[in-house]
Amino acid sequence: MIDRDSFWKVIPITAKAIALFVYAGLVILFYLMLMTDHQMRQWHTWQQALFSFLFPLVVPVYILFVGYVNGDSRRRGMRQALWTIIAALVPYAIGIIVYFVMRDPFLATCRNCGTQGRKGFAYCPQCGTALARACPVCRRAAENGWTHCAYCGCDLNAPVPQDSAAIVSPPKPDAPS
Repeated sequence: MIDRDSFWKVIPITAKAIALFVYAGLVILFYLMLMTDHQMRQWHTWQQALFSFLFPLVVPVYILFVGYVNGDSRRRGMRQALWTIIAALVPYAIGIIVYFVMRDPFLATCRNCGTQGRKGFAYCPQCGTALARACPVCRRAAENGWTHCAYCGCDLNAPVPQDSAAIVSPPKPDAPS
């Protein structure tokens, strides 16, 4: 579920302004259409209000979602321009749906220097501080539930040797006879 306050904070101010101006322009356009067409003037009041104020909301809401994709891709360290173009130009909001399915996780922030790195980084690329649990042999990031490294097979719960020369590759699995 999306928190409403954080949703609005991610959307750039330019997208909000464009959406507002587009909505105002569409309301005026639809109202003028309503006033100039004889058959439309005979509609009930609620139908006229629906036509004049609710239908024009479709385009500004689409603009706000494209703005959200723009801001969210920036804060996740993704290719902002590419995802904004995909979200804006792929029809029927499929580009927006694809973005939500394929977006990267949030960046991890180093506690020491504040540099942001990808979620899978074991160490900060700026200062070398540990960002996540790492394998003692291959130094790759290891997830919390793992008992063995997925890359080299090392036992992650084994005591870490003090001498760096003592770190060796794990034994190769026996070949089938």
